[in-house]
Amino acid sequence: MTDTVSIRDLRVSTVIGVYDWEREIEQTLVLSVDMAANVAAAAANDDLANTLDYSSIARAITAVVRDGKFKLIETVAERIAAHVLSAYAVRWVRVQVVKPLRDEGYSAAVTIERGAMQP
Repeated sequence: MTDTVSIRDLRVSTVIGVYDWEREIEQTLVLSVDMAANVAAAAANDDLANTLDYSSIARAITAVVRDGKFKLIETVAERIAAHVLSAYAVRWVRVQVVKPLRDEGYSAAVTIERGAMQP
């Protein structure tokens, strides 16, 4: 059995987009990240050291997105997944990046999964 630790609705203001005007402003992306984890190990002794520190991960994701100034939300998703898999005790991650386009009346989104779900 695999448990999941999630970060939902993380809002990050960043430079994102391919058009010249988009490179001159910040837009807000909405991120959700699911990570395979062993929740039972942390619950057994109620110790943060035995689980994923989602606050630390959220700060790291924010830095990846803000510093990247990417053109594509696909690139944002890939960079987040790569960072989480390499920097934390995570074997599998699902990343959703949503770019609200208020003037257009919709949101663009991409969802990726990387790694192996098996423990």
